[in-house]
Amino acid sequence: MKKYENFCKALANLKVGLQLEEPYNVVEQTGIVRLFEICFEQSWKLMKEVLETHGRYDGRIGSPRAILKIAFQCNMVHNEKLWIELLEARNTLAHTYSDEQALQIIRKLKMSYISAFEDLQKELDEHRIEL
Repeated sequence: MKKYENFCKALANLKVGLQLEEPYNVVEQTGIVRLFEICFEQSWKLMKEVLETHGRYDGRIGSPRAILKIAFQCNMVHNEKLWIELLEARNTLAHTYSDEQALQIIRKLKMSYISAFEDLQKELDEHRIEL
């Protein structure tokens, strides 16, 4: 499944970006933010495709929030609150970008957000969900 490969590549790239340390220069900070946005986009689109493949989603509501809720109900992700927080962080960065908000989100990425992406990858790998 191409979406799985895209997600794995996005996650690997994000992990590289998160190896950088503060203080970030403008290029590093912008790059980490963009890597996060890409990883988030790839993750929810992957969830959507897996749900569709397994008949758990019929395509009527295609918003990321709806997909995250269905993925949680199907045990594809285990922390709905964290995924909604990721969605809100992505939305914040996309609509009201500020250096301080970006820095706060990068710090949260390092502390907890990255684990959501890693857990999704692990869940898909462990359960050999048809990709």
